[in-house]
Amino acid sequence: MSDEDRPGGMGRGLTHYGDAGFSLFLRKSFAKSMGLSDRDLARPVIGIANTASGFNNCHRTVPDLIAAVKRGVMYAGGLPVDFPTMSLGEPYLTPTSMLYRNLMAVDTEEMIRAQPMDAVVLVGGCDKTVPAQLMAAASAGLPAIVLVTGPMMTGSWRGERLGACTDCRRQWARYRAGELDEDEIDEVGGELSTTAGTCMVMGTASTMALMGEALGMMLPGGAAIPAVHADRLRLAERTGRRAVALAAERLTPDRIMTPAAFTNALRVLLACGGSTNGLVHMTAVAGRMGIRVDLAAFDRMSRETPVLVDLKPSGAHYMEDLHKAGGLATMLRELRPLLALDCLTVTGRTLGAELDAAPAPWPQEVVRPLDRPLTAEGGIAVLGGNLAPDSAIIKQAAASPALLSHEGRAVVFDSLADMAERIDDPALDVAAEDVLVLRNAGPKGAPGMPESGYIPIPRKLARSGVKDMVRISDARMSGTAFGAIVLHVCPEAAIGGPLALVRGGDRIRLDVAARRLDLLVDDRELARRRQAWSPPPPHPGAERGYLKLHLDHVEQADLGCDLDFLKPARTIGSTPV
Repeated sequence: MSDEDRPGGMGRGLTHYGDAGFSLFLRKSFAKSMGLSDRDLARPVIGIANTASGFNNCHRTVPDLIAAVKRGVMYAGGLPVDFPTMSLGEPYLTPTSMLYRNLMAVDTEEMIRAQPMDAVVLVGGCDKTVPAQLMAAASAGLPAIVLVTGPMMTGSWRGERLGACTDCRRQWARYRAGELDEDEIDEVGGELSTTAGTCMVMGTASTMALMGEALGMMLPGGAAIPAVHADRLRLAERTGRRAVALAAERLTPDRIMTPAAFTNALRVLLACGGSTNGLVHMTAVAGRMGIRVDLAAFDRMSRETPVLVDLKPSGAHYMEDLHKAGGLATMLRELRPLLALDCLTVTGRTLGAELDAAPAPWPQEVVRPLDRPLTAEGGIAVLGGNLAPDSAIIKQAAASPALLSHEGRAVVFDSLADMAERIDDPALDVAAEDVLVLRNAGPKGAPGMPESGYIPIPRKLARSGVKDMVRISDARMSGTAFGAIVLHVCPEAAIGGPLALVRGGDRIRLDVAARRLDLLVDDRELARRRQAWSPPPPHPGAERGYLKLHLDHVEQADLGCDLDFLKPARTIGSTPV
């Protein structure tokens, strides 16, 4: 049966009772118990993924957004039906929200498939929710459109403008160094997150919002509007209207999420100084479409794509400033010579046509001109070398320039628990020029690859004035973080990657210009160490449930940390192109 011949609305995907007529009769009967009429039930059904949760402050405005989406759907002649899915609130989940991203993607995909809807509005925002929803949309194949909750507004403490969570980390570092006392850090904590919304710096939430808009899965202008701004509700209404049109046009994600569209999204990741998590997440989304992210090509793109957005942690401003400066369109206008402008978007028009229709530019200081960038190269560099044979990455735009070429002695932490126990020990043998190494913190090793790569400066060094050190791990870090931090080392230590062979006192050389990360130990010694290596013991609970599924099937960071069986068997292309 062709798509044109398939029943739509309430007739889609009937429950199996052995009698299709009875199934539809029963469904409509139960739907009428909610006050719906036959006229309502004849409309196209627009599902709305509801990610409101008391454990997700970033999604506090989701009920208001859903109400506005419903209004738009009804104005356009559709029947809006919201349904719950998992909601991943970044600071509330243990051991890390990343462990559950794929589970949320499965949940969302299966609810889209199982319930009768002709299109779906995906309401997300907090770090892992948007990638999970995009992964689900890619796999489900139903017309879909993304609506993010939007960033918080900034706060203020003693005359200083503050925002979560770059300033969280900076102020906490001051507290660790003894520059703030208990009362002062408590005061700061009350001013960092003062409204609903996602982190208002270029963390993962902001990065994924901008990349989602550049990918074409969000209405133009949707990424940067603050969560509490009235424009966010007006955008939600337009999103609902457009969802009805998507259903009628049968505009499915595979027509939008193409290799060229992913190239645009990755270009924006580099130009905005975006979160390193954005690369992992978009790799997973592309993988769901059968598209491979070529890290060598991504690194070549980084060398030719300057950072244009002067926004924390790479710059000075916040997301509300980017919104006032014109949002993503201001950045795309500068990047125009580097973009694939013929990519289709959820509007039904191309990226180029939407850019032509965007408001004329006005004077602003947040997005730099292409010929006067914040930094000449993109925010992220991909490393190789004998310590990262499959890859590692560094957010060079947020690192201390003097540490981008550095050789030092390894100080090794074998696990998150080991680091927590020893990092602030006054007896720890560590100096400012050393290289801090954390291992067994990757997708399998942690488990879930937590944001522990932002290894804190040992307290005794912090109190002596040390602000940055070279730090290396197979973990991730928050997009709000900063420093000379090498992440996503592949293969991870828990499966026998070279990081597992590092010993305290070894010399490590980082050379970002040459894109290398090397352990300065001869091959014969490394072979002896490998012979003696054994994997870490199993995690508690690893024998059952979702953790077992994750550990058995999760891929490495260079492949997006998706579950291997959720990707199509065939690769149809690669990106960047």
